[in-house]
Amino acid sequence: MKKYNFNAGPSILPREVIENTAKQCLDFNGSGLSLMEISHRAKDFQPVVDEAVALVKELLQLPAGYSVIFLGGGASLEFCMVPYNFLIKKAAYLNTGTWAKKAIKEAKLFGEVVEVASSAESNYTYIPKGWTCPTDVDYLHVTTNNTIYGTEIRRELDVPVPMVADMSSDILSRPVDVSKYDCIYAGAQKNLAMAGVTIVIVKDEKLGKAPRQIPTMLNYQTHVEKGSMFNTPPVVPIYCALENLRWIKRNGGVEAMDKLAHERADILYAEIDRNKLFRGTVKEEDRSLMNICFVMNDEYAELEKPFLDFATERGMVGIKGHRSVGGFRASCYNAQTVEGVQALVQCMKDFEAAH
Repeated sequence: MKKYNFNAGPSILPREVIENTAKQCLDFNGSGLSLMEISHRAKDFQPVVDEAVALVKELLQLPAGYSVIFLGGGASLEFCMVPYNFLIKKAAYLNTGTWAKKAIKEAKLFGEVVEVASSAESNYTYIPKGWTCPTDVDYLHVTTNNTIYGTEIRRELDVPVPMVADMSSDILSRPVDVSKYDCIYAGAQKNLAMAGVTIVIVKDEKLGKAPRQIPTMLNYQTHVEKGSMFNTPPVVPIYCALENLRWIKRNGGVEAMDKLAHERADILYAEIDRNKLFRGTVKEEDRSLMNICFVMNDEYAELEKPFLDFATERGMVGIKGHRSVGGFRASCYNAQTVEGVQALVQCMKDFEAAH
């Protein structure tokens, strides 16, 4: 039986990316050594990092003056590194969910933090509107896609200050005006690579300005100056990211990924809205294209587990909603196919017919 992977992260990868990475784990570039056992300073590995950096810059059309680095620790470490490096006097944060809330908690260790708006009172079922960003802050931090709650900011906000963005779950799924950001970071295991590497894009001129001594490993400047090679980087995940970046380029770049994201989401949201058993969980204008969340309608609440079992038997993997929300979550990252979404929709139709 074919499996359809809707896991929120670690998540689906293109089959050819998995196969190509696996081949290199057996024999890297014909060296007779595994990618898992070579030195990160081996002459054959530096071109991997160089090409991956070049592809990030090309696909996102980075302006001059930005660096791309590969780090460990996931986005959760960036919650600390961002204010360590960029918070000078005061920072603004938009609270749109669990990960934004965690970022706010870390930032408060380094200076004054202004929460410009929050949708916590509605369990983060919408992106706040009509708020004002202070002009005296060092940056505004946003989480562009909220994996748990299924909301997304899919365009750049119009604010009078530089932004910092956690794009862990929607990076490279749409064009981005990088010039509006001092820093973009993404734990790659949600939309780009296997777990273990974080991609960070930083504006070079903003480094070295913080009024504090920063530990060497937590200083972005350390990693920019050493080209991600200050210490041993996550070699295999970086290679996996490279293969995925190549795949995105071959398949039309971020413009094509954006078009595909809309196509998948339109199919699944249409069925959620049509099917009398289900309903979406967030305001329609804020619906994520990456993490599509839905629940049983109240009168059919007892069918939640039976539907999960039914869908699992049909090959749907990872559609159970996050424990803090319940219901269902279909993660439709770049590698998700229209076929996979259509298979889930057919499950929903068949289950409706039976009940």
